[in-house]
Amino acid sequence: MPNADPADVFAALGDPTRLRLVERLSDGRDRSIHDLSSDAPLSRQAMTKHLKVLERARIVRSTRYGRELRFQLEQAELERARAFLVHVSSQWQDALGRLAEHAERG
Repeated sequence: MPNADPADVFAALGDPTRLRLVERLSDGRDRSIHDLSSDAPLSRQAMTKHLKVLERARIVRSTRYGRELRFQLEQAELERARAFLVHVSSQWQDALGRLAEHAERG
């Protein structure tokens, strides 16, 4: 399966509810929609929509066990997002360094 587009990953993570879901799943345990929505102020239907957004961005994956879907965090996609941010940050730091050198010479 190809990697997700970084824009899709960051768009999916741009919602507070989805960030909380990622945080809840970050312990490595898989959870059902029932488990994830038990203490949330959202309906199961709303929770399912959020999980599907995360799944399309390949941040989570679902596995069916009988009638139940269980969701688990996909660490690889989050690592690619982290690497992308490190790369962009590095470029920004380089640009700031060049600007500082230019300002010191000028």
